[in-house]
Amino acid sequence: MSSFRSRLDTLRGPIEPKPHNARSLAAFTANPGCRRRALLDAAGVDKDALAVHLGYPLPPTQSPRALSRGAQFEAQVKDQGGAELLSLLRNVLHLPLAEAAHSDLSVLGTSDKSLSVRHARTRSLILEAARGKGPSRTMLDHPVLVLMVSGRPVFLEPDLVAFQSEGVFHVVEIKSFAVIDGQAPGDKVAGAVLQGAAYIIALQELLASAGLDIDRVSTTLLLITPRDFTRRPMASTVDASQQIKSLRRQLNRLDGVEELLDQLPTGITFDLAYDGDDPRTRTATRDRDDLTKALNTTQARYRSNCRHHCQLALFCRSQAHDGQLVDVLGSAAREDLGSIDTIPAALGLADGSLSPAPDQEDLAAALRYAESIRNELFGGAA
Repeated sequence: MSSFRSRLDTLRGPIEPKPHNARSLAAFTANPGCRRRALLDAAGVDKDALAVHLGYPLPPTQSPRALSRGAQFEAQVKDQGGAELLSLLRNVLHLPLAEAAHSDLSVLGTSDKSLSVRHARTRSLILEAARGKGPSRTMLDHPVLVLMVSGRPVFLEPDLVAFQSEGVFHVVEIKSFAVIDGQAPGDKVAGAVLQGAAYIIALQELLASAGLDIDRVSTTLLLITPRDFTRRPMASTVDASQQIKSLRRQLNRLDGVEELLDQLPTGITFDLAYDGDDPRTRTATRDRDDLTKALNTTQARYRSNCRHHCQLALFCRSQAHDGQLVDVLGSAAREDLGSIDTIPAALGLADGSLSPAPDQEDLAAALRYAESIRNELFGGAA
């Protein structure tokens, strides 16, 4: 085992790394400046378990009803060998024939134990099609792709991979949020595109590993959603090229996390000191204060949108409040205040009780001007 891997294992403790998925990979791009998250993700630390043990659990991000609705819509779209889905794909991809080969890899199993088998079959079918040895138009249902993250394989399960006769692969995502009058929820689309970017990168890497051109993977995501207030599916295309570039940068950043490891004190670990090996019954016994001290050796960068992407958001928000960091004022204030890190510092520059650093002169002038307007309007009242 390499020294780098060994150090990551020490950070995590003597348990298996938390496996990533497309959703967690997509979250890498949400707050790229957070060194704490970079270290935790690289080491495969279970951030959910950390948050629960520290007393800052996040509420569930998806209700069971929403998950059930999504599964029902996907089953509807793929019913009868994906006949309705094929019709949508023909219109979007301009497939000239009604027939297409359909391979459902779920017949090999859907449990975690089947992932490596399904990946091997996925790889075989895609490379056959890419080399012209398989059907020219193929739908791969329940495929499994692999992406290496911090030296470990991450299994990814896109809803569908479609192969077009012109030799271009397309990733298809099926989502249950509706597109009403041509408009979809922006946050939902953004999340879907980021997840799709992870699948596209994994598919590009698969072709590259076989010496094939990654340009044969389309950077346009095919999105299947309900139309208006019906359950009838519709197909949309979304350009994911920028999200792909952003996610690749963050994946490369994780590969370079060794520099962050060098900045940690020797022996630092986020081990929860479980009292057993069974995940269903074990209990974390690590002292909370000791764990907090360990986490404080890493540099967090709290942002208001962290609660949508990171399980430690409430813990980091509490620390930001305690430290009176400007991060708690929102992303706009954080960007406007530049190198000013704390609220007391901003107030001190505004009322003139603090002298600005050379690079803060313009900011200080703007704050003093804002303070003068506030005093004029409110008579200096706090």
